[in-house]
Amino acid sequence: MTRNTAAFWGEIWQLALQALRANKMRAILTMLGVIIGSASIVLVVTVALAGKRYVLAQIEGVGANLVYANVVNSSDSESLTLADQITPADLAAVKEGLPELVAGAAGTNTIPMTVSARGQERLVNLVGVTEDFERIRNLAVLRGSYFDEDEIATGSKVCLITEVLARRMFPAANPVGMDIQVGELHFTVIGVFRERVAALGQTEITRESAIIPFSLLQYYTGTQYFKTLYATAASAEDVPLVTREVAEILADRHRSGAQYRVQNLSGILQTARNIALGLTVVLIVIALIALVISGIGIMNIMLVTVTERTREIGIRKAIGASQDAIRYQFLMEALAISGTGALAGIGIAVLIPALLNFLLGFFPDAADVSVPVSWISVVLAFVVSCSTGLVFGYLPANRAARLAPAESLHHE
Repeated sequence: MTRNTAAFWGEIWQLALQALRANKMRAILTMLGVIIGSASIVLVVTVALAGKRYVLAQIEGVGANLVYANVVNSSDSESLTLADQITPADLAAVKEGLPELVAGAAGTNTIPMTVSARGQERLVNLVGVTEDFERIRNLAVLRGSYFDEDEIATGSKVCLITEVLARRMFPAANPVGMDIQVGELHFTVIGVFRERVAALGQTEITRESAIIPFSLLQYYTGTQYFKTLYATAASAEDVPLVTREVAEILADRHRSGAQYRVQNLSGILQTARNIALGLTVVLIVIALIALVISGIGIMNIMLVTVTERTREIGIRKAIGASQDAIRYQFLMEALAISGTGALAGIGIAVLIPALLNFLLGFFPDAADVSVPVSWISVVLAFVVSCSTGLVFGYLPANRAARLAPAESLHHE
């Protein structure tokens, strides 16, 4: 019984392939819609995964557990006062009040200044920072070193400059150890740094910035407050709680009319996920529409094929072929068209990310970037494409199976 069944299906499959080989161009043109649809499904999921991975990398680079706070205007009727500003005492209160929830906290203030060195002048952001700023903001020190505890505490006249500023002010020299002048002060450059990733707009670091100990900025400018206070939650689960606690600490330490914006990156992440999900759904719907259109094309071509091969069907029935044998033959032809088209589309869709990953290897800045391929989407595209061929191929196959032998033999 098993051998007879295998022979039956082998014969059906052979007849289906012979029929397709007899009309190669027609079969190839019919496959185009399936190729486009299956490739679209894989590429849509690839784009969604790449987008999600990019956003997560950005947030992890900035600090996935980052909470940041700044003061906002109280209301239309009340103006901001100096007492409303976030102070070093507020920073100390956050550290002392949330020892188990907060892994680190830092404050910053920024003023625009003109920096000169070797006869060159540049307008830069001069950023005063406290001790934990490097760790919280995940800075990459490319040359030299970051501030040590003594330099932060004593307000030493040292600074770190961004990579872009270093290239423009010291194009042919190592900037570490060089002297730069900011206003009337002279600083020794002890390091060159950059942010590991763009900070999604939540940053005081520009392309041309210099960071100095906040105590020095405080002494030099008389600034007694931070523009931004940063805190890092000990774990991702603590981020919402730390956000609320920091807001409460600031509210308790200042007048009731003062308002503080305390945020984290969870909202940005959720927004990015929602956008990616919506875009994925829309593109998958478009891909499915393409598959439906290709299925209609398969059905139309198969109906034409049934009409053209009516006499052949009559002969097969006259020599003993059953309705099931005829039906399965035409279903196999539809499956062969959709399956081959799916494999071709999937091959194209997998080749594109592979090519992109190969090309990205030539760019040092993109060495860690990769375009992922979801193998679930590959399986899904193949299954959906083959199912489309079977569903839309059933009507022509059923029509062929139900043709009367006598009438079929007289068909011209």
